[in-house]
Amino acid sequence: ALKEATDADTKWAPKIQALKADDDLTVSARDWTDVTSDTGGVREAADAYLDTIKPPPKNNSPQDNANWWNGLSQEQRDAYVSMHPASIGALDGLPSAVRDDANRMVLAEARGAAQVEYDTWLKKHPEPTRHTDYINPMTGTIMKGVKVDSVAWKEWEEARKSAHKSIDGMDAIQNRFDQTGTKGLPEAYLLGFSTEGDGRAILANGNPDTADHQSVYVPGTTAELGKIEGDINRSVNVWRSADDNADGESVSSITWLGYDAPDSVPKDAPFEHYAYDGAPALNRFLDGLETSHTGDTAPHRTVISHSYGTTLVGAAAQAGDLNADDVVFAGSPGVKVSGAEEMDVPKGHVWNEEAEGDVVPDLGRYGHGGDGFRIPSDEKFGANQMTTDTEGHSGYWDEGSTSLQNQALVVVGKGEDVALKPPPNPLTSEEVLRSK
Repeated sequence: ALKEATDADTKWAPKIQALKADDDLTVSARDWTDVTSDTGGVREAADAYLDTIKPPPKNNSPQDNANWWNGLSQEQRDAYVSMHPASIGALDGLPSAVRDDANRMVLAEARGAAQVEYDTWLKKHPEPTRHTDYINPMTGTIMKGVKVDSVAWKEWEEARKSAHKSIDGMDAIQNRFDQTGTKGLPEAYLLGFSTEGDGRAILANGNPDTADHQSVYVPGTTAELGKIEGDINRSVNVWRSADDNADGESVSSITWLGYDAPDSVPKDAPFEHYAYDGAPALNRFLDGLETSHTGDTAPHRTVISHSYGTTLVGAAAQAGDLNADDVVFAGSPGVKVSGAEEMDVPKGHVWNEEAEGDVVPDLGRYGHGGDGFRIPSDEKFGANQMTTDTEGHSGYWDEGSTSLQNQALVVVGKGEDVALKPPPNPLTSEEVLRSK
């Protein structure tokens, strides 16, 4: 025993001594990059210890993940979270509090690294002169007292925004953390995070493991980490409206950016592989919510999707088993099933919203209608057509709107109270005139 203790001390002591912070009370971006570097050495020593523990299952089954986690001692769990937070944070089926702890570590390190990288970019690309004289294109003369942004500055600013984009997304997540308690907003849980590619983030308002009602929002085209603030706000609005209608029951609303969304409507959105590539991850996540739930009764789960996100949800139902009780489509260009009965939820529990001035459903209807896409806005699809009072493609979550209220009623299991659009008149226009 003494020899084992001495060997452990010899192995770990130099690594632990390397974990020194600056002599100040400020945790800077540079400190977080040092953490990443320093813990690398500790991980080398820790892996020998972790190798003695059965590793996480490789098949990504949420139930197998949960069984593995439950079989570890608290010391072993702590070691895994400390040494491999990204791996633990990505395991569907583990408790939300565990995933949140792990992913917050990953977020902090990634935020520090991104800030250092951005600061380096600024040093290499100093800001050019912003303003220049305005030249009248008609006369070719300089207009005195009129200044405009120079071409060089516009190009620099575009590049700067691109270099800062991932930081914008990470700051939006941190801002949501900081909003906890504001107007009753519950604790946030970071259930997934990565900066690879366009980035991934899964953020819950309220603990889904204990919630009576869960909603999972899947965004559409152009969704990425750098633009996630708007998607987070939509889920916050869903939570507030659902909480107001929950009669004291608990609600957790989740933003699920767990797939590579199309970057462009005309160039990328017509392709279905984005949906089928992301569908397995969505199905695993929903199964994981079922596995990690600790309430006395199973939660009521609603999947809400927008734009191309509706295509992904349809693909998830087609390619797997969508673990949901209700499905809400908003501004859908089409889904990969022929009707509501194929959405893996009880009859009458598929809902759709199409707002005035939203051209996306028509783009799907006339651009992809013959290519396997089905439009939930069409009567033959069989979805409940909810009343909408918002306009355009992005207003479905406007605060105080009927569009948002209807979604919230579905989330809390009050579908009977949802305001529905009247069915289309089956009579022709000539027959309508005759009847009058």
